Amino acid sequence: MPEKQVALKVKCPVCQRPLEWTADYPFRPFCSERCKLIDLGAWAAEENRISEELPDSGDTEDGLPYH
Repeated sequence: MPEKQVALKVKCPVCQRPLEWTADYPFRPFCSERCKLIDLGAWAAEENRISEELPDSGDTEDGLPYH
């Protein structure tokens, strides 16, 4: 008999509701489409952002300007 895999239990990043992380769950890592859309809206409104600072001189890392 094949071994039954145990689903990982995680919390929704928006509402913190516990859910099972399985391949057939359509909204993961969110618990619902509602939480998925709330998160998307936060990114669109720039409430969420990646914390890495970009160079403000307009130059790339190798010192050459963008073209």
